[in-house]
Amino acid sequence: MTEFLDTINGYIWSDALVYLCLAAGVYFSIRSRFLQVRQVPEMVRLMIRGEKSPSGVSSFQALTMSLSGRVGTGNIAGVATAIAFGGPGAMFWMWAVAFLGASTSFVECTLGQIYKTRDRLTGEYRGGPAYYLSRAMAHTKAAPLFKVYGIVFAAVTVLACGVLLPSVQSNSMASAMNNAWGVSEWTVAVGTVIVLAFVIIGGVKRIAAFASVVVPVMAVFYIAGALVIVLANASELPSIIGTVLSSAFGADAAFGAIIGAAVMWGVKRGVYSNEAGQGTGPHAAAAAEVSHPVKQGFVQAFAVYIDTLFICSATGFLILSTGAYRVYEGESASGAVIAEGGALPSDAVVGPTFVQVGFDTLWSGAGSTFIAVSLAFFCLTTIIAYYYMAETNLRFLVGKYGPAPVPLIRGTIGSNTTILLQTLILVSVVVGAVSTASEAWTLGDIGVGLMAWLNIIGILILQQPAYKALRDYERQKKSGLDPVFDPKALNIVGATFWESYEPSSRKDREPSRN
Repeated sequence: MTEFLDTINGYIWSDALVYLCLAAGVYFSIRSRFLQVRQVPEMVRLMIRGEKSPSGVSSFQALTMSLSGRVGTGNIAGVATAIAFGGPGAMFWMWAVAFLGASTSFVECTLGQIYKTRDRLTGEYRGGPAYYLSRAMAHTKAAPLFKVYGIVFAAVTVLACGVLLPSVQSNSMASAMNNAWGVSEWTVAVGTVIVLAFVIIGGVKRIAAFASVVVPVMAVFYIAGALVIVLANASELPSIIGTVLSSAFGADAAFGAIIGAAVMWGVKRGVYSNEAGQGTGPHAAAAAEVSHPVKQGFVQAFAVYIDTLFICSATGFLILSTGAYRVYEGESASGAVIAEGGALPSDAVVGPTFVQVGFDTLWSGAGSTFIAVSLAFFCLTTIIAYYYMAETNLRFLVGKYGPAPVPLIRGTIGSNTTILLQTLILVSVVVGAVSTASEAWTLGDIGVGLMAWLNIIGILILQQPAYKALRDYERQKKSGLDPVFDPKALNIVGATFWESYEPSSRKDREPSRN
């Protein structure tokens, strides 16, 4: 089974997907005139403001919901894995895919807002790739094809977020806790299941409230702790940055032979961590209450920076500056060691151990505990975000809120189908906690890769409404207005929610003072 999964993963994460992620990011950056640079002040302003209502969450809550999915084991164990199998140069490619991916995230999240809908059962906003894939082309001859496309994406997302991806998070959490306190994997699994059950049954409002409190706190504490370690080794930073840049392009003699691995692992772990183009971000973006879709598109673009440029970079510099790394040949821990920093014990396993050892170089014995606690919060909020995404796509599939009923799984939402999904994700958490890291990461990579293939191709086809919305937003801002979205005026078809939506700012068109 392991060999079979590795083969499937190899096909999905071929060079084609790596270059598709990079090429799409370049293309979207050029089309948007590099909004990820010129609109940073607006992103920051919108991030800390925003409305909410009984139907939607605030922009900040939507951001934290999105970050709860982005910020997880990929920021700790994922960075360690990228360095172990791709060398220090993998960090550069993580930065590259984050910079380019910010524009990709803008496009997908703006589309998520444009084509969102209201959940008839709960009254909450729902949206995501399955929704825009089926709605954006509903007025064309290609409508049946895109309806099927939406169904396929929804089914893949339920599988990925409900079964494959949660196991990666619980595996890293269990590994870190076992290393820190000797807690058995089964104990971690049971404890996680209890907490998850309480949160996910409460719906999107409870998920948003939980994420808005936990995510900012855990991110600040983790970055602060990592920065203390990095600053304590500040003298190493110039050589580390030089090594990262040289090895990224094969100019470093020690890592020249693995330049392909540097690109592959940098992009793979970058996409896994920041999720730009993967199709997960639009789900949280669609839940936000905003007067214009571009507002949440900007906020979600900045989320990519927070995830990769801040949190992943903190992890990478911590590992490299403390010497808590080992680089293997052949993209596997069974390969020959081609470089190491000297701080790791001989039996160190690739993953959270790298970061735990790095912290121990300054606070002996405290690193394991700090990382175990950080991962507990990171992974828990990520699993909760996965559940929300899986539930959103399940609701689309059963036909109550999407165009495609699936009779085999049609049931009473809130009872049969939702309980089944909740059971699946809890079982996945248990299985992941007691599995090997290799098995868990392979399943996670398959889930991420499948979603990325489907979503990136989809948004390359459907991108035009996002750019119409961007031009409209910038025009209104230039006129001193607080932008309000009117799809009919922009000739955007299928945005049925917005056609009847009346935000307060549409009634009062006073120039914005912000």
